[in-house]
Amino acid sequence: QVQLVESGGDLVQPGGSLRLSCAASGFTLDSVAIGWFRQAPGKEREGVSCSSSNSGRAYYSDSVKGRFTITRDNAKNTVYLQMNRLKPEDSAVYYCAAHPILIDPYYFCSEYVTSESNYWGQGTQVTVSS
Repeated sequence: QVQLVESGGDLVQPGGSLRLSCAASGFTLDSVAIGWFRQAPGKEREGVSCSSSNSGRAYYSDSVKGRFTITRDNAKNTVYLQMNRLKPEDSAVYYCAAHPILIDPYYFCSEYVTSESNYWGQGTQVTVSS
């Protein structure tokens, strides 16, 4: 059974940091494209950062480039999103997602958001506010 479980969301002040975790089961991280997406109230879900084991580079949206970092621990089958210099506009529910084909990270984050083949976690709330 494929399962993704996110954790680490919290209330943080602007300029602060958080690390989100996504524990995967039912598959191994090196067999899928993996990524973080977010959805703010009234907005569409958007790709934040995606990674694929057959690609030498991760993808980051322009709004988080230079502040967020996606990493994976294959031994723990867990993917992380380190978020630094957080801004109020980063506030959203953050979702971990996996796609069963090793597609390019850019396409996973930008073109495959609504793919019916995606597996999704339940989401974790990140609120950036003073």
